[in-house]
Amino acid sequence: GVSEKDIEELDYIDYALDQKTEAIIQDWTEYLQIQDVVNNVKIGDLSFFNDNEKAIKLLLKELKANIPEAVKATSIEARLLVVETKLYKLESLSNLSTTGKKELLTTIEEFLVAFSNLNLQINKKVEFDTRIIERP
Repeated sequence: GVSEKDIEELDYIDYALDQKTEAIIQDWTEYLQIQDVVNNVKIGDLSFFNDNEKAIKLLLKELKANIPEAVKATSIEARLLVVETKLYKLESLSNLSTTGKKELLTTIEEFLVAFSNLNLQINKKVEFDTRIIERP
């Protein structure tokens, strides 16, 4: 399998949510669940993907259905779609005995990058909206 060290060596920019953004999405349960999945993946724990297809499908469906109004935007929906695609890809590869370590790491990186880009986009939206509100 892959270790935390393997994943730490992946080369990507990991964007976290700004505090302002965290406050806005604190009730977006599905996002927080995906964030937990991401944190587990970062330590090499892929157990979420083991024979969990129904739960994953439901989570992704509700993730999109329950986007908080404050961060609803096509740019964010587009990023969510990428996260969904990469999550499904990771699920399918992590359940195949034929998946090589290199292939799995590439897919993990794609998933982490997709989530990071989602965070960046959410931050940008919140930042933009806050600036508009603050204008005299």
